[in-house]
Amino acid sequence: MKRRAALASLAGSTAAAALPLLASAQAKPLRFVVPYPPGGPLDIVARALAERVKESLGNVIVENRPGAGGNLGADAVAKSPPDANIVVMGAVATHAINPWLYARLPYDPIRDFTPITGVARVPNVLVMSPEVAGRLGIAGVADLVAYAKKNPGKLNYGSGGNGSAGHLAGEMFKAQAGVFMVHIPYAGGSPAQLALLGGQVDLNFDNLAAASANIKAGKLKALAVTTAKRSSAIPDVPTIAEAGRSLGLGSFDIDTWFGIFAPANLPADATARLNKAFVEAIESSELKARLAGLFAESMASTPDRFAAFVKAELSKYEKVVKASGARVE
Repeated sequence: MKRRAALASLAGSTAAAALPLLASAQAKPLRFVVPYPPGGPLDIVARALAERVKESLGNVIVENRPGAGGNLGADAVAKSPPDANIVVMGAVATHAINPWLYARLPYDPIRDFTPITGVARVPNVLVMSPEVAGRLGIAGVADLVAYAKKNPGKLNYGSGGNGSAGHLAGEMFKAQAGVFMVHIPYAGGSPAQLALLGGQVDLNFDNLAAASANIKAGKLKALAVTTAKRSSAIPDVPTIAEAGRSLGLGSFDIDTWFGIFAPANLPADATARLNKAFVEAIESSELKARLAGLFAESMASTPDRFAAFVKAELSKYEKVVKASGARVE
């Protein structure tokens, strides 16, 4: 009896001693890594999400770890232990494009992560200057394809760099429509847009959030959006797929998306807890308004659905990146 009492006392003492450690672990802040510089769309959304999930997840610290096209920040999470104290705002670049673009990627986009939920997707938009479009008689996608086929190599398009979303959208367009246009890479999306506005390039596949102001001001003509469905931000502009269905473009679908990933092998209960907190935040009226301001649409989902989506995107971009010839050593 004395031995049982001693054991019970010891167990009670051990449990009591463990309580502060448990409380300390629970109080440990969630590190939310953004693999891009402050001020961009992913950073803005991450900080808004961090505020919304505080009640359910506790304190959240947003860390900007830019570099190597997002690879540095993604790798920091890939190399972390499988706990619920760190996540990354991954994107189409880090999890679908870069694995094929970079000769040496420090992480595996599937094996090294636990998908939590998609966050949002932003359409790209095919734009021209009204002056160039008018001079060449291009009012829509069909006119563009017709002109490009009659004048191979005479049209050029700008992008934010080799392997960028705009570059790969252009390469997909060329491949599916069977046309040749010259790609001119710039050091970022803003210089590429300035080149278009200045008449140095004929067209761009630009991010809708970046191009919208100039579209509304009449400085750019929107021919089509690149997603499978029309954008609620510019509902009168058709998709490339619907405008070019008879031209081989009926399956065209490409955009910029981002979502939340934790390290690989995260326990199911921790995955479910993170998913619940972030999905509720994404679907809140505040976040929906913030996303609408960025011309983004919510893609909150279950972990399994998001995982399947990422695998499909990785497979899709293998063909696109290889066809483009883009490579980073």
